[in-house]
Amino acid sequence: MVKNKSAQGQLDNSFQSGRVVTSYDVARKAGVSQSAVSRCFKPGASVSKKMREKVMKVATELGYEPNAIARSLITKRSNLVAVIISNLTNLYYPEVLAQLSQRLSDRGIRVLLFALDTESHADQVLAQIWQYQVDGVIAAAKLTNDQLAEFEKRQKPLVFYNRFYSNQAVNAVCCDQAEGAYHLVKGLVAAGHQSFGIIGGPDDSVVGRERTDASAACLSTMGTSDVTIVDGSFSYECGGAGVEMIREKRGSLPDAIICVNDMTAIGAIDALRYGHGKNVPEDVSVVGFDGVGPATWASFDLTTMRQPVGRMTEGAVEMLMERMENPDLPPEKRLFAGVFVDGTSAVFA
Repeated sequence: MVKNKSAQGQLDNSFQSGRVVTSYDVARKAGVSQSAVSRCFKPGASVSKKMREKVMKVATELGYEPNAIARSLITKRSNLVAVIISNLTNLYYPEVLAQLSQRLSDRGIRVLLFALDTESHADQVLAQIWQYQVDGVIAAAKLTNDQLAEFEKRQKPLVFYNRFYSNQAVNAVCCDQAEGAYHLVKGLVAAGHQSFGIIGGPDDSVVGRERTDASAACLSTMGTSDVTIVDGSFSYECGGAGVEMIREKRGSLPDAIICVNDMTAIGAIDALRYGHGKNVPEDVSVVGFDGVGPATWASFDLTTMRQPVGRMTEGAVEMLMERMENPDLPPEKRLFAGVFVDGTSAVFA
């Protein structure tokens, strides 16, 4: 606290000389502790409204700005979290990234985004991630056992987003792919569809493989043997290419086409309408998975399973923050049910 006018004058003169203003200077002029100043600039910290207003007024007068780098040296935390995704992703990832960024920002954490050419190329970004000394990682991509071991070695918390490792003790939040596939297949079979095509994802996509395998297994369990499976790439273009590959493999189009994501389904619908002259769903039913924005457009009105992005991103951030504070917490997996969207792209029961 400033004791007299002389000391106050010396303090003000030092600011005019161009010296960098510190939290200590703000604390002196505001008549509060340095820790109180720090709390006022920390999101979510416990501080009264009156105290915050007082400190912020002085900070504005003095031109004080917190030094994140200096703070990280003191706290031994960078307050940075890396998010890994693949370039071959679904349209819903912008929503995922926006929500992850907002939820982390609310906790005073900043996001570094790292994009992979394919999910199997994680090595190319991990070396960069280590250089930034991030406090943790959220990965919407597949990692090898050696890469997982590197996280253990560096004691960096890792949470997988929509990647479920049944044979690995990892932290993960995931939409229930099998349950979603079962719901879609059950409704299509009950509506009388007898022949099916499945347009899958890339070979190295965990999600694509899970949805393809689950759909095929459900059809088999329900006694449906007329099933044609082709590979895709999660893209609009692969929807049209997938329709053509299915037609070539079986000699005709099936009653229904199951796509492992919505963009593929949208591409398939356009290909059926404008490339093959078919009506959707009267001639061929089409279903997707994810619940992206364009799937709701009137021209598509896709029957799909929507991922609960809000709950999943909150779960991922909460799980990561807990392990940043307490690295000894055991691995945890959270499975979220998808939400069925009853669109008009499929005859469904």
